Amino acid sequence: MPTDLRAERRADTRERILAAAWDLAERDGLANWTLRDLAAAVGMRAPSLYTHFDGRDDILDAMFADGYGELEQLLHGVELPDDRRAALLHAATAFFDFCTASVPRYQLLFTHVLGEWAPSADAYRVSQRAYGRMIVQFAEIGITDQRAIDLWTGLLSGLVAQQLANDRGGDRWRDLVPDAVDMFLAHTAR
Repeated sequence: MPTDLRAERRADTRERILAAAWDLAERDGLANWTLRDLAAAVGMRAPSLYTHFDGRDDILDAMFADGYGELEQLLHGVELPDDRRAALLHAATAFFDFCTASVPRYQLLFTHVLGEWAPSADAYRVSQRAYGRMIVQFAEIGITDQRAIDLWTGLLSGLVAQQLANDRGGDRWRDLVPDAVDMFLAHTAR
C-alpha cells in the first residue's frame, strides 16, 4: 500500500476514534467511558487503539485540541459589526451557543472536570491560538485592557455554567447575555 494511502487511512481511523470518543462523552460523560468502550464503538479491540493514540490522556488531548480548533474556526468566521455593542453581543452569543451546544466539550475546554488531567503543551497551543484570536477581535473594537478581557471571560463563562447547570436546553441565562454586554460596556466606559 502506498505511503500516502496508509497515512490517509491512519488519519481517517484517528478521526473515527475521536468522533466516537466525543459521542461516548456526550452519552456517558467525559469521565465515564473506557478505552474498551471506545474500541467497541469503532469496531476494534482496545489494544488496537494504542496504534493510534498513546492512551486515554492522548485521546483527551486530541479532543481538547479538536474542541479548541472548532472554537478557533468559529472565531475566525465571526464577522463583527462596527458598532461595539453589536460586536460584543454577536461574539458573546456565538461563544455562549458554542459552549452550550456540548456539555462535555465545554467541560473539557473550560473546567477541571477530569481532576488531574491537563492538556499537553501541543494541545494547549491550540487553545492559546483561539484565545489570541479573541484578543485580536477585542483590539479591533478598541478593548485592550487585560482586566477588562478577564472580566468578559468571567461574565460569559459564569452565564454558560449557570445555563448548563440549571436550565440545560433552555434560554434563561442566554437571555441575560445582552444585559451582561451592557454591564461590561458600562464598566469599560468608566
